[in-house]
Amino acid sequence: MRNKYLPVTATAALLALMYGIGVVNYTGFSDTQVVLNVFVDNAFLLVVAVGMTFVILTGGIDLSVGAVVALTTMIAALLLDKGWPPAVALPVVLLIGALIGLGMGCMIHFFEVQPFIATLAGMFLARGLCYVISTDSIPISDPFWVSVADAKIWFGGFFVTISVLVALAVVLVAAYVLAYTTFGRDVYAVGGNPQSAMLMGLRVGRTRIAVYTISGLCSALGGVLLSFYMLSGYGLHASGMELDAIAAVVIGGTLLTGGSGYLIGTVLGVLVLGLIQTIITFQGDLSSWWTKIFIGILLFVFIVLQRAVTRRRR
Repeated sequence: MRNKYLPVTATAALLALMYGIGVVNYTGFSDTQVVLNVFVDNAFLLVVAVGMTFVILTGGIDLSVGAVVALTTMIAALLLDKGWPPAVALPVVLLIGALIGLGMGCMIHFFEVQPFIATLAGMFLARGLCYVISTDSIPISDPFWVSVADAKIWFGGFFVTISVLVALAVVLVAAYVLAYTTFGRDVYAVGGNPQSAMLMGLRVGRTRIAVYTISGLCSALGGVLLSFYMLSGYGLHASGMELDAIAAVVIGGTLLTGGSGYLIGTVLGVLVLGLIQTIITFQGDLSSWWTKIFIGILLFVFIVLQRAVTRRRR
């Protein structure tokens, strides 16, 4: 049991250490709003990472999430620009994201295509469709979209955005599904050993298709939250977000081989990535590329930690 919770504990310890370093070295870092701003600036990434958690728990990977996020912003901006009401445009973009995920899941299950290849094809498809729609940025000026983007929920002198509340709601629902439903147990079983899960009578194929559909839906919802954040649709939005989502999930303690991990770890992983960006911003004299360097180092450390934990279990 200690080995089981070691990766998540290590992530929590790392987050506490980073926050402590920030408080000691930078004036104003201890302000509660600084932590809340990490959630505000990464709400869309958190939603995308939730979907990625489902996929990685089954031992798969989804490289299409960043492109689906960008496609969602483009379609939402286009529909709103053409006068579609938000109550119609929002379900449409969510449905498109879910259908892309469903298509990749069916390709992986029925045609036995490796997840890396299937989702790579989905990435090229979604990113290409962005530029079919437009090669330029499409601004969003819909009153509802702007009002949601500008809205702040205040409490005790601090604030969060509606996107943060949506992201936290997604985390709570996903955590409940994984912990207390039959589908959640199937996800862990398929990631642990697909052959054994099949012999036990579990619906392995249906579970795999479902997790990619969930990932596509979460990517589309992440794209909606990003469109609130940017108030535009653009084909270059979310470039590399798939790598950030994978990094957050892995740093959060979910095994790349599947079968082990927790949603709370993914939340901590997103906070670690956000805190790295915040520290670099407070430092002021470091290039933003140092974020990628630190993330690379952390990924290496946590992958080695995962291997050590896996060997001790064996």
